[in-house]
Amino acid sequence: MNTSFPIFEKYSYIPIIAGPTASGKSALALEICRAADGELVCADSMQIYKYLDVGTAKDTKEEIGDVPHYMTDIVEPGANFSVYDYVSCAIPIIRDILERGKLPVVCGGTGQYISSLLYGLDYGTGDEEAEAEATAKLTEEFERNGIDPLYSKLKNIDPEAAEKIDPQNTRRVIRALAVYDALGITFTEKNKQSKVNGPEFPFKVFMIDWDREVLYDRINRRVGVMLDNGLASEAKMLLEKNVDRKSTCWQAIGYKEMLKFLEGEETLDQAADRIRIGTRHYAKRQLTWLRSMGDDVTLIKPGDPRKNAGIVLGLCKK
Repeated sequence: MNTSFPIFEKYSYIPIIAGPTASGKSALALEICRAADGELVCADSMQIYKYLDVGTAKDTKEEIGDVPHYMTDIVEPGANFSVYDYVSCAIPIIRDILERGKLPVVCGGTGQYISSLLYGLDYGTGDEEAEAEATAKLTEEFERNGIDPLYSKLKNIDPEAAEKIDPQNTRRVIRALAVYDALGITFTEKNKQSKVNGPEFPFKVFMIDWDREVLYDRINRRVGVMLDNGLASEAKMLLEKNVDRKSTCWQAIGYKEMLKFLEGEETLDQAADRIRIGTRHYAKRQLTWLRSMGDDVTLIKPGDPRKNAGIVLGLCKK
């Protein structure tokens, strides 16, 4: 673990602001950056995509202000971007921020991104050829029979991983099964083994601990704002760009529901209801992932972001 940078004379940890969607992560992270002259590193697997602003709830220019922002808008819609790709991009950015004497502040709700930083997980199998062969075979199975048989297989082989993976997230289901087929060990066991080398830098994870019903109300209201701000237009843009419908973009909550509306299969109200339900389910999975990390996650009471920024920074200081 590298703590040789001057910023670690003041802070013991780099904060990671995690949590489910609509929990106020960004507002807190931005206040931490302003209070500590920090720079924000996004940890959201959908905000990496260009043009997808409304449906992924990216911070607006007004919200960001003069806070430097990284790991958003870096790949085209439809492009593949793995956890390995994320770490390969994020770690050098974090190192650069540290070298300039600034505090990196990581913010996002993608559990695998957060775990990879916190624990230093290595998501490579060590046998890329065998994994690629297994992935190709599993993809063919998916195209023939759909995702349900593959997800059932994952639940039998690795129930712990299945609980954390959205059954409609084809890429992640196939990835977990491919690791098992290539290495003969479960995805969960592979993650445990990959913790051996430890993290690159010292991180500390924080989560705003909302009452679930309050969180669900915040989600419902956010969906309404997204619809008002042009979610349907962004989905239409994906159609016009002929983005592969098997890609991560179309699997994202919001865009896949809008597709049915745009193609006349559902009304806007029906699509909106499915987005709300899907987002609440996704938030539940995010909470399950984070709570499985136990004492590695520090809970913060909901409140004024400026006040909570001071609390987080106090817990990160030496």
